[in-house]
Amino acid sequence: MTMLGWSEPNLTPTRKPQDEQAHDTPLGDATGLGDIERGAARVSVDDKRMINARADVNQLLPLKYRWAWEKYLAGCNNHWMPTEVSMQADIALWKSRDGLTDDERLMIKRNLGFFAASESLVANNIVLAIYRHLTNPECRQYLLRQAFEEAVHTHTFQYIVDSLGLNEGELFNMYREVPSITDKAAWALDYTKHLDDPDFQTGTPDRDRAFLRDLVAFYVIFEGMWFYTGFAQILSLGRRNKMVGIAEQYQYILRDESIHLNFGIDVINQIKIENPDLWTNAFQEEIRGMLKNAAELEAAYGRDTMPRGFLGLNAGLCEQYMHFIANRRCAQLGLAPVFPAAGNPFPWMSEAMDLKKEKNFFETRVIEYQNGGTLSWE
Repeated sequence: MTMLGWSEPNLTPTRKPQDEQAHDTPLGDATGLGDIERGAARVSVDDKRMINARADVNQLLPLKYRWAWEKYLAGCNNHWMPTEVSMQADIALWKSRDGLTDDERLMIKRNLGFFAASESLVANNIVLAIYRHLTNPECRQYLLRQAFEEAVHTHTFQYIVDSLGLNEGELFNMYREVPSITDKAAWALDYTKHLDDPDFQTGTPDRDRAFLRDLVAFYVIFEGMWFYTGFAQILSLGRRNKMVGIAEQYQYILRDESIHLNFGIDVINQIKIENPDLWTNAFQEEIRGMLKNAAELEAAYGRDTMPRGFLGLNAGLCEQYMHFIANRRCAQLGLAPVFPAAGNPFPWMSEAMDLKKEKNFFETRVIEYQNGGTLSWE
């Protein structure tokens, strides 16, 4: 079964590995804040690179990676704000004694607890690590848009917590208190703690691979795997006409995240093309090990959030889904699968992230997913 309708990476033709290129042109200033070189030559497309560029990072044009610019435009067109979504039905259901089972309530609270901190962790990595070392201006333009979207997502969880009258301290500190959530956050931070060191710079094979690990950890695993159990949980409730306001907001977040994931995979694959010496067999096996370990951590999270499960969803199905997703991510990176072939137990998830096709969701119908201020509803 094919999955989720994501476009395959649109990659630029390869150049020689960096070690084979002439070094008569020095590396550019990655910050863009260095002294101005008076009378310098205009930027050539050939000098623009994902990492270790020789071109001025302040000069957007001419574009080299048009797919990055198109993702920036897509992000702008997908603009929305959580406060546009009514929470009245959710509030009434949450306050109702018999509206939700104890298992559903536990799942919702732990789900919100994971996401409340996770969006901030992703945003911190974008701002403190990825932006500093990704030396292409059109990609940086998209990163600025993504950073804003992460802020909107964090705002979403604040809005939900405030609307339902939940314990703010409990929800926003849950990543320190629930072992499976702590394990995921600690795992991810291990891959970025060196990159946000002010003295860290790319430019050697080991450090360039460290940057690639960070991209895999946050784009492919954190956003591309670990968010998906949580999405399935909330959207499953929405399909049963429960917590429809939260489910609507999660649908929008899921659509944002699908673009984030596509962008990250395109960046990783483009770095591989420009620096094929980095993508050794040993490094590929290391990345496969990361994905396998991440799927196991996510299975533990599923058991923590759904110890008994509820109608239509349980930890076992979510573990199968994660095996399916992990193999899909391997394929997108050109790697061999890490699990035996697994079917997709939630085919309806692909509908939830379809940005173009008309879909019926809950009690309303989004005609086209576009700027939040111009959404048309029937």
